[in-house]
Amino acid sequence: MIITNITSLSFLKKHHELIAAIGSGLIILVAWLIKDIIPYQLWVSFMLAAFIIGGYAKAKEGIEDTMENRTLNVELLMILAAIGSASIGYWEEGAILIFIFSLSGALETYTMQKSEKELSSLINLQPKQAMMITNDTEKLVPVDALRKHDMILIKPGERVPADGKIEKGTSTLDESALTGEAFPVTKSKNDEVYAGTVNLSGSLYITITKQVKDSFVQQIIKLVQTAQQQKSPSQLFIERFEGTYVKVVLISVGIMLFLPHYLLGWSWIDTFYRAMVLLVVASPCALVASIMPASLSAISNGARNGILFKGGVHIEQLSSVNAIAFDKTGTLTNGKPTVTDTLFDPSINTEEVLSIIATIEKESNHPLAQAIVTYCNENKIKTDLPLDHMQEESGKGVYARYQEDTWLIGNEKLFTRDDQSLSFIQQGEVLAKQAKSIVYIGKNKTIIGLIALKDEVRQDTKQAIQAFKEAGIYTVMLTGDNNSTAQAIAKETNIDSFIALCMPQDKQEHINKLKKSHQSIAMIGDGINDAPALATADVGIAMGAGTDVSIEAADIILMQNQLSKIVHARNLSKRMNRIVKQNIYFSISVILVLIFANFTQAIDLPLGVIGHEGSTILVILNGLRLLK
Repeated sequence: MIITNITSLSFLKKHHELIAAIGSGLIILVAWLIKDIIPYQLWVSFMLAAFIIGGYAKAKEGIEDTMENRTLNVELLMILAAIGSASIGYWEEGAILIFIFSLSGALETYTMQKSEKELSSLINLQPKQAMMITNDTEKLVPVDALRKHDMILIKPGERVPADGKIEKGTSTLDESALTGEAFPVTKSKNDEVYAGTVNLSGSLYITITKQVKDSFVQQIIKLVQTAQQQKSPSQLFIERFEGTYVKVVLISVGIMLFLPHYLLGWSWIDTFYRAMVLLVVASPCALVASIMPASLSAISNGARNGILFKGGVHIEQLSSVNAIAFDKTGTLTNGKPTVTDTLFDPSINTEEVLSIIATIEKESNHPLAQAIVTYCNENKIKTDLPLDHMQEESGKGVYARYQEDTWLIGNEKLFTRDDQSLSFIQQGEVLAKQAKSIVYIGKNKTIIGLIALKDEVRQDTKQAIQAFKEAGIYTVMLTGDNNSTAQAIAKETNIDSFIALCMPQDKQEHINKLKKSHQSIAMIGDGINDAPALATADVGIAMGAGTDVSIEAADIILMQNQLSKIVHARNLSKRMNRIVKQNIYFSISVILVLIFANFTQAIDLPLGVIGHEGSTILVILNGLRLLK
């Protein structure tokens, strides 16, 4: 019961603006339905309640913002417009004004909350404890207690707690969480290792080279947080426009309170009446509704098509993108290796050899080994042969005994350089140029075959790249993989250019360089290593199957992991921007006409409210067209 109450309180606290806006709308609806059967004073009480419940949050926000920044804002103008409407007896119009504005503000707040989650998944990459070596004695200590030059031991299966250099040992490390590359990397003495990576095989003795707070993982956190705090040019323009608009309206209303009486001979009652009408018709309700309903409709449209937008501003920016940067692994490719080629000596029984290989590899958690076992299972190859003396040689491969022969699986370092072995190695080098990883199979130190594996390009990648190029969008691949692999993938996908061997900070740096030569940049990725670049780009796009950190850093998420969905999203962005422009031009025109009509006394308050609220309804309906 206590947990339930706490959860309920947390929900109410998080969504209090939305709840208040909906409550205000319900009160207005009830009051409208029973208006003719209750006393006027009671009806006014309903409207007053709608004013307070719906307007409190925005009024508080407007007052606090005014006091903090010493400038007026739209929140204050809307509240004043509603009060002005009520002051001359038009309670219902004022309440509706507050409801529409508070609802849009609540939805905006909700969207911001969803896009500003803590980077908890990234922080959890770093272990809490480490095994420190002091005078040949092992001691488990908190990671925060580690200092530069300390020696630590990392056993197989453990995550590296801090950046450092290998002093002793050879092992294979899974760096996919940071580099995004699917294949583990073999490292030995003097090689660098990074916090958050996983030690897969041998034990490593590491000398720490950086303080924990300066580690690779912590740098990524700082890069993402810094990039997320930067405001886009459109946001800054809106803020400047808001302050100017409010000042102009309030100054105009102030002039209307006095000038017509002295200049045109209006009575004080007429002067005040016209000033209140001006305050109502000049309120930016239609302008606000020009964007929010259209944005929400576009967001709903995208969600139905597997595209999650974190806010309308990101949909708006997408149509202006003229350069897109792609991560490779998990973005352009599927993110996991599959067997593409098998070459064996014609004199051997291929099925028997594959059975031996699968029996050996099923004991390994290496991605290449798992891919080979999957391939054998799909081809109904036996994986339960009786093997003896199975061992692993770190950085080279594995071997085992079967029927008096020694079978080896790994790289060319395991084998003798006889003519047959060299022939297979040469064939392997040709396949390697096609972005394939080669696993050699040997019998008694001589290579008798090879298996080529590749992280295959996604089915829709080529079509998506072609669609981007036809739209005049420059495409570039940013990958942590080596140059030959990157070149092969770039050629296969027909991408414009590529940059290989990219670390996270390199990707972010290249995004900043692209910004100098292109109007608007999008980045598409799926890994933790992509998070800084996703946050730095004008539009960050994450694959739905990617890491939590990349999803949190991105502005748009492809829930179905299909790059072709970006083409739909860009078309949706163009439609939304077109409708928003229509709405803005229309709403401003209506405001100008109503202001002129009010000044010439051609309309009274009811017509002013009808014109104002009618224009608001029309722009909302126009925005809802994006639902289709």
